[in-house]
Amino acid sequence: MGSNRSFPTILLHCLLICVTLWSNLSSGVFAKSTRRPNIVLILTDDLDIAIGGLTPLTKTKKLIGDAGISFTNAFVASPLCCPSRASILTGKYPHNHHVINNTLEGNCSSKAWQKSEEAHTFPALLRTYTGYQTFFAGKYLNQYGHSEAGGVEHVPPGWSYWVGLEKNSKYYNYTLSVNGKAEEHGADYSKDYLTDVLANRSLDFLQYKSNYQPFFMMVSIPAPHSPWTAAPQYQNSFNTTKAPRDPNFNVHGKDKHWLIRQAKTPMTNSSVHVLDDAFRKRWRTLLSVDDLVEKIVKSLEVRAELDNTYIFFTSDNGYHTGQFSLPLDKRQLYEFDIRVPLMVRGPNIKPNQTSQMLVANVDLGPTILDIAGYNVNKTQMDGMSFLPVMEGKMNSSSWRTDILVEYEGEGSNVSNPACPLLGPGVSECFPDCVCEDSYNNTYACVRTVAPSANLQYCEFDDNEVFVEVYNVTADPFQLTNIAKTIDQEVLEKMNHRLMMLQSCSGQSCRTPGVYDSRYKFDPRQMFPNHGWRLSRQKTK
Repeated sequence: MGSNRSFPTILLHCLLICVTLWSNLSSGVFAKSTRRPNIVLILTDDLDIAIGGLTPLTKTKKLIGDAGISFTNAFVASPLCCPSRASILTGKYPHNHHVINNTLEGNCSSKAWQKSEEAHTFPALLRTYTGYQTFFAGKYLNQYGHSEAGGVEHVPPGWSYWVGLEKNSKYYNYTLSVNGKAEEHGADYSKDYLTDVLANRSLDFLQYKSNYQPFFMMVSIPAPHSPWTAAPQYQNSFNTTKAPRDPNFNVHGKDKHWLIRQAKTPMTNSSVHVLDDAFRKRWRTLLSVDDLVEKIVKSLEVRAELDNTYIFFTSDNGYHTGQFSLPLDKRQLYEFDIRVPLMVRGPNIKPNQTSQMLVANVDLGPTILDIAGYNVNKTQMDGMSFLPVMEGKMNSSSWRTDILVEYEGEGSNVSNPACPLLGPGVSECFPDCVCEDSYNNTYACVRTVAPSANLQYCEFDDNEVFVEVYNVTADPFQLTNIAKTIDQEVLEKMNHRLMMLQSCSGQSCRTPGVYDSRYKFDPRQMFPNHGWRLSRQKTK
């Protein structure tokens, strides 16, 4: 009787094994040609394109750029880490996701962010609705892990495997949240150098993940963010390299916002020495990024998964080293801070392509969801999928012509004792009293790229209501503000368009721009909520 009772159990086990094998074969070998693609997003921190940031990344350019498409007009919605990263995750402009700076009070990884936006990020949609397994490793948002925001025990929704860095970029002596459990790291290069740790964790994921589900992997690298700590083998690289002496290097920013005009020109020798040293150190950290990219690509190749994988490589914002005599930072409206590298390879993307079509980091989420087969129109995202651009199914006359850039300035509410003449309201000040930010360094820009125009129009929320306009084709280094000489009708249209974009949400953010043939200008249609509503004084 005992053996008879066990027969149904044995039969059931055999049946399950057969069903599992058939399911695996049908989703694996037999259906290989129809399997949904894998997706990898490699995000760097403060990597510019305007001042040579891609130069050290020779393997990355070969393995991703040359193997796919490079976008020359890729921009961020805000030139600061946390607002920009929030835009990547949500597909929204800052006025819709409400992350305005890198502080908890500025909504960076705050409880409010977690309740309002985090559950609707594109990784959460990927995991919930498309069946993708998801992996994150590296810097998330600058205040992630803060004790007032759930600590490292908080694992954001949407991630099957989570290796999140506590707070801001470091290379040694940091804490990782490994699926909600703290993992401390010291200063031993062989086991603690963060870029290498992220590379190794990524390779582990590729080895141990399920082979019967597509995957999304996001690797968020600290480099080339300060403190610019290079791996030992690269500490003597680029010893004679200096920051590029472009036409806007160490020149007075005439006709620009007061914050730019206050920079001392020419810069002191000590300031130039500091920025040249920082420039070299940034490049040295990127050599380990180049190694990471090579390891991931080679691992995908060995596993026969490379041909079915999209790989994105980009940055959260640009950077400057001496442009308009500003020593070191981001946060400004100019090309060096808002334009970033973007290279993508993958199925149906022909190699050695360069596109001048306008894309923004709010487009990354919609594009990745589109690749995964999710209907982007079901979301509240402001961006749009550029998958048709990569596949050669979209021409410039049908593509969008403008995007929005927003930044909310920060300033201390007390004077800096070292720089009393500047008064309160400034921040990020260098020893020679040149400050990189202020509470009224708050601006919004329409960045236009169209067949007939390459234009930037910006308004400041300050007492002057200062306006800056640049013809980027004629003036690529943005030396001459043409706000007072450009045709008045163009100014009115751009002002109107800016107000529309600052008030947009979802589909309304994708309406035709001023230089789109479908654009219609009605000056009577003004939006009452134009302007900025949040306090920008930072208490320390």
